[in-house]
Amino acid sequence: MNKLLGALGGNRAADAFRKTVSGDPSGAPDWSKQMAIGNDAGLFGPDSAVWQVHGCIATLVGGIRALLMQAAHPAALTGVAEHSAYDTDPLGRLERTTRWLTITSFGSTEAIEIEARRVREMHKRVSGNFEKKSGEQAPYSASDPRYLLWVHCAFTDSFLRAHEELGYPLPQGASQYVREWAKSAEPLGLIGAPLSKNELSDVMASFARDEVTSIAMTPPIVGFILKPPFGRGGLFFYRILANAAIATIDEPFLSVLGLKPRSKKWLRVSKVLLDFLSYMLGHESPSQKIARQRINALQ
Repeated sequence: MNKLLGALGGNRAADAFRKTVSGDPSGAPDWSKQMAIGNDAGLFGPDSAVWQVHGCIATLVGGIRALLMQAAHPAALTGVAEHSAYDTDPLGRLERTTRWLTITSFGSTEAIEIEARRVREMHKRVSGNFEKKSGEQAPYSASDPRYLLWVHCAFTDSFLRAHEELGYPLPQGASQYVREWAKSAEPLGLIGAPLSKNELSDVMASFARDEVTSIAMTPPIVGFILKPPFGRGGLFFYRILANAAIATIDEPFLSVLGLKPRSKKWLRVSKVLLDFLSYMLGHESPSQKIARQRINALQ
């Protein structure tokens, strides 16, 4: 393993990876300090299903899948196209998403509210019109409950599917993860998120039946998600993970996104890569370690 680490750049490769995901080569950007504030375990805690899933390296595949799945809804896609710098600052968008996920998963309730306030303020600026499945124009807003529900469910479904299909353990069970992660939506203004795996499947089926569709912006944005401006080495590994993400996507989402099915072998290849990355980076992120120290100090 040490020889393999050396061949791939060792600590330099690890630092580059951490900087890509979090914006800091140590994996502990300034916002990770929020993990230390507060006097409770947060919404979840070390024994939760959320810590099990979001503390796992499989989130790399789940994150790519979530970006693709969100692009299947024309309102979400239009919002990204019109209100984010996805094409000029893709890593900045990735860092902001990582920030929200990490603080909400591992932070105290005080830290979560601070982060949710930041996201709610951003959402106030995201609105416009989008093309519905019927071809009609309709208004969208990032604060709209239906929009929030789609983003939440696409996210939940993606991280759960990636975790399960890559073969990582979830002793608490899939429904427990769905039930716990529903709490994350409440600070953003969504009440009534699915509370079980079956409920999540039903909501995703309703979106698939009534709302997801391809629009003019779908091909270029999907293409960008699948080929971001990484270096040659980074893009090689990213493509492996992206193929694994696509291997977990079902119809009609594949057709809406203009994607062809991928072999499940990509999941097996990715599992080897992810296990190696976990060995190289450590089994807990710096943010997770800070959160655990905060919680241990309460005892």
